[in-house]
Amino acid sequence: MAPPQTILIVDDTPVGRDTLEALLYKQGYNLAFASSGPETLTKAEELMPDLILLDVMMPGMNGFEVCRRLRENPILAEVPVIMVTALDDQSSRVKGIEAGADDFITKPFNRVELRARVNTILRLNRYRTLQDERSRLISALENLQAAYDETIRGWGYALDLRDDETQGHSTRVTQLTEQIAIKIGVPPEEILHIKRGAILHDIGKIGIPDSILLKNGPLSDEEWEVMKQHPRHGFDMLSRIEYLKSSLDIPYCHHERWDGSGYPRGLKGEEIPLSARIFAIVDVWDALNSDRPYRRKWPHEKIIHHIREQSGKHFDPAIVPAFLELAENFED
Repeated sequence: MAPPQTILIVDDTPVGRDTLEALLYKQGYNLAFASSGPETLTKAEELMPDLILLDVMMPGMNGFEVCRRLRENPILAEVPVIMVTALDDQSSRVKGIEAGADDFITKPFNRVELRARVNTILRLNRYRTLQDERSRLISALENLQAAYDETIRGWGYALDLRDDETQGHSTRVTQLTEQIAIKIGVPPEEILHIKRGAILHDIGKIGIPDSILLKNGPLSDEEWEVMKQHPRHGFDMLSRIEYLKSSLDIPYCHHERWDGSGYPRGLKGEEIPLSARIFAIVDVWDALNSDRPYRRKWPHEKIIHHIREQSGKHFDPAIVPAFLELAENFED
């Protein structure tokens, strides 16, 4: 249940304050009072009221000046102000609008009209406040998500730095995986998880000794068995992070093969998550298109021939054509 809204009643005469109090009594509001302009400014900052009922004709600092001062104060600028006045002429209303008033109530008061106007202004202000709060929450969430993604990109960059032969690999495969996913109609809400998974696809290699990861030459059978554990290491690391649980498919499954000969679980066909099937083609493309200690990169046509030849073996035959369409622009 929402807390009661606070109304600050401003009038230099006790009669004026008492009249408004009587009209708003038992309406569910917290009522506060001020008898001068300076006191209004002080109490407004202390109370942060939801509405100010402001008498115009006050000695010293009149209501127009008080309203202008309120609007100049960043803390109070959005507080609604209803001016209470015996002046019922157009020039006074224009002056009040220029000072920043939201509405006017003319003395003597009509009980029903007064309550209706107060209720309307408060309802609109509460709606605006809720909208502002919603916007702040959305902005905070977007900033938090951006910070998460910057952290993920930092992890990917750190992984690339660890292996001099694959610098830029994480960025390249992420961009291409996203393009293919969009091309084959992956829903937009899933693309973010695919991008995160692609950036972190080799995060599990943190658990692989440098003597194996950075070896200049082919791995022995024993070393290869150790290397094949990196998808499990990646899964174990990322599954503990709540916001990355929807991005696990690529790090865990990108070395599975369509024919079931991959690792770590030997998944086959559509048992392999779609994002991992897309990424598998991209990962092989980028690996063959890069120089490694044990071989030079392959010519474009040789890579294309290999990917065609592995359709239905290593790669999902339904995704290979989408990749090849994009690959027409890769040669340069």
